[in-house]
Amino acid sequence: MKEHFQLTVSDIFKRKHFEQALVIAGNEGIQRTVKWVHVVEVTSIRNLLNGNELILSTGVAWKDNMKLFVSMVKEFIDNKATGLCIEMGTYLTKVPDEVIEIANEYQFPIIIFQKEVPFVEITQDIHSVIINQQYQKISDLENYSQSLNKRLLTIETYEDILQFIFTALDVQIIFRLKNQEHEFVPEISKSEQYSIIHQLDEAKLQANDFIAYSPIFLFGQEYAELFIYSKDIPISEYDLLILDRTATAIAQHLLRDLYVEEKKRVEEFEWLHGWLEGEHSFEDIHEYLFENGIKGKTNDVIVLITKQTPIKENASHDVTYLKLLFRSFFEQNGFAVFFVEKRNEITFILLNNRTKKNLKERIKNAIESIQESEFIRKQNPGRLMIGAGKFIHSVLDVHRSYQTAKETLRIQQKMTNKQFFYFYEDLHLYRLISQMSKHTDLQELALEYLHPVIQYDQKYNAKLLETLKAYLECNGSKQETSNKLFIVRQTLYHRLQKLENLLGEDFMEHEKRVAIEFMLLVHGYLSAAQPSDNLVTNRIHVK
Repeated sequence: MKEHFQLTVSDIFKRKHFEQALVIAGNEGIQRTVKWVHVVEVTSIRNLLNGNELILSTGVAWKDNMKLFVSMVKEFIDNKATGLCIEMGTYLTKVPDEVIEIANEYQFPIIIFQKEVPFVEITQDIHSVIINQQYQKISDLENYSQSLNKRLLTIETYEDILQFIFTALDVQIIFRLKNQEHEFVPEISKSEQYSIIHQLDEAKLQANDFIAYSPIFLFGQEYAELFIYSKDIPISEYDLLILDRTATAIAQHLLRDLYVEEKKRVEEFEWLHGWLEGEHSFEDIHEYLFENGIKGKTNDVIVLITKQTPIKENASHDVTYLKLLFRSFFEQNGFAVFFVEKRNEITFILLNNRTKKNLKERIKNAIESIQESEFIRKQNPGRLMIGAGKFIHSVLDVHRSYQTAKETLRIQQKMTNKQFFYFYEDLHLYRLISQMSKHTDLQELALEYLHPVIQYDQKYNAKLLETLKAYLECNGSKQETSNKLFIVRQTLYHRLQKLENLLGEDFMEHEKRVAIEFMLLVHGYLSAAQPSDNLVTNRIHVK
């Protein structure tokens, strides 16, 4: 360690009034640091000391009580005083053997003046040295900070900052980004690293004079941690100040890096958005994929859109963690993942990295894994929906999958039987309804078939529409229908008779039955509540 001058007991013997002073006990502690000088002539000092004080005393408070003398020395030691200087002759003529034994045991220096000395001059002299020393520390610290701030303008990596603090202090520097490995400056052997890391963990729980630690916070969260480790010399206050300044500089540098990364993300968003809209050439797409580590020419691609709506107004949700969660599970199932975030939607472009086999099954597996994750089950405060577009076989046609993924999400929000996740190819009649609704008044067409039943239900609350739907879904089985509706057979027969009266006795004949089934889907699709009213919760049902 590059030593910054610290006044010690040994140094004080070079000062005026100490020429004739003698160390009669605790000689091994004369290298202790002196941070202040305090005159003590009372019998209790527990609230008067902060540590590292050199005590001056005539012993007047305990001159006739040797037990009190012993107790006072123990109290000095307990309060981490540096040493005790006693003026002999006026009130004390001898230091008890028990006091000397205790001082030797704890390496606590006891110094005696053999004649009267001016305590005022001693305190003035030593305090002037300590104050000048503090001024020097402040000056050196300011010079360090200015040099570091200038370097921040040209420094490219945080490793340069770690080298700078090492040059200033000449101690072992250890740095760790959150959830990453420890880095050592200078580099040392693995066995030494393991030993120091073990000590670092212990130092977080219990103070260690040879290890100092400074957490580095970004956006209110601990992002990294910086340690200094001294093998032989205790870490000083000056070292701690240097550590603090350096941690602040690293935080500024990391924040700048995050800003640059965020700017790159914006540029990447624009590029990916252009890809989704079909604006890039085949060559540009493959060049982008190659730059992102995808060297093989993949042909199978699908776009997924996930929409998240908070359950409560102003509820926050961790979008970053959600993206990491999706990326992790899709990658585990053989897909390269790119995503575009926009408001409460995240669009994922999934490129198949494996054989074409089981594409759909692997996507389902990923979704099921997401369902079972703790984040979705317990921590995610929003409701999620996922719409998957068409499977396509060329990266140039991503826009086709994107458009169908948006269509899937739109349809999903209007379906009465809302599930968490749908493939476009599984929507069948709903796709037809969606397309027809753009050109035809389907509501009017549906009412041509269903109006008598709907009107009757509105007038008598007879639940005929519900009965009709269940009866068709059960393929005309009266037993299954009554079980599904939880009604007795007689009630079902009564309702079916009403349906025959309203729809005609032929309503179960093939062509008319198909038309009625279709119109039931149309009615449910067009009359469904808005997405914000009736979204499914996070219980996922993969179709």
